[in-house]
Amino acid sequence: MQLTSVVTPFTNENLTMLAQIGVTHVTIRYPGPGLEKLQSIKEQVSDCGLQIAAIEGYLPIENIKLGNERFDEEIEEMKVLLQNMQQTGIPFVCYNFMAGTDWVRTDLKAPERGGALVTGFDVEQAEQAVSLSQTTQQQQGEPITADRLWQNLERFLQELLPVAEACDVTLAMHPDDPPLDTFMGKARIMNSVESFERLMEYSSSPAHGICFCQGTFAEMGVDIPMTIERLGSHIRYVHFRDIRGTRERFVETFHDNGPTDMFAAVKAYQKIGFTGPIRPDHVPQLVGEEAGEPGYTMLGRLHAFGYLQGLIEGAQKS
Repeated sequence: MQLTSVVTPFTNENLTMLAQIGVTHVTIRYPGPGLEKLQSIKEQVSDCGLQIAAIEGYLPIENIKLGNERFDEEIEEMKVLLQNMQQTGIPFVCYNFMAGTDWVRTDLKAPERGGALVTGFDVEQAEQAVSLSQTTQQQQGEPITADRLWQNLERFLQELLPVAEACDVTLAMHPDDPPLDTFMGKARIMNSVESFERLMEYSSSPAHGICFCQGTFAEMGVDIPMTIERLGSHIRYVHFRDIRGTRERFVETFHDNGPTDMFAAVKAYQKIGFTGPIRPDHVPQLVGEEAGEPGYTMLGRLHAFGYLQGLIEGAQKS
């Protein structure tokens, strides 16, 4: 498995620190159009001894999800991105199909172990939910049905999968977070194991895959190791995290402090032959980092990597 990390803030110091603890790959956010931007980021990452595994976040697909008049414009921008990824050797793009909001939370300062801060969600407080993606925070629009979302998703895949396959790039779908049936007037469709099986039935292209976000699947109430085995080789990219609660009401946890059997999860990844990028996700904010980006500060990530490295070694030896 490729130990992979987000980097916030994206500095040489943080990149070097990740390389020092054994991380080999990083995930970057879409920097906007242009090959030069990707080349510049690749050089910065390479100079610190790392590689870019994936692009996720800030992708130009919000109008694609809604199927509005800017659908074709964003499709063309995504095609150019895939071609630029081929030229810079970036093999994965992680996307989601949450229309209008992206991932949301109602609490950004829920207490965890020792007073560390984590994010939480309560459906009864949905009116004060915060979208944690800059690309959707200001987005408005009419309600959208599940059928329409599926239609827009099929159009998206029909247009992009051939290009992705030609460019040797994998499109990895992230589940809806939280995986509700509807949220703020818009349906959500990637909210169950069955919906991911339906997604995979659409195409057998090697460019078509799943980002298995453990925390979001845990919100669905499924058995994580069994679900890893169920989705098997379709899993191409992993977000390693945990939550306590249900899809209607939950809080994030330290990676070693949630209800999921994380050791069994790592063994399940090994059983299905997963060798792709795996990154700790949504880490707690530790003391001194309260002003950081919720879920994406650095100190908690260092703890998560040490824990994950121990689980991987233990699973290999068992």
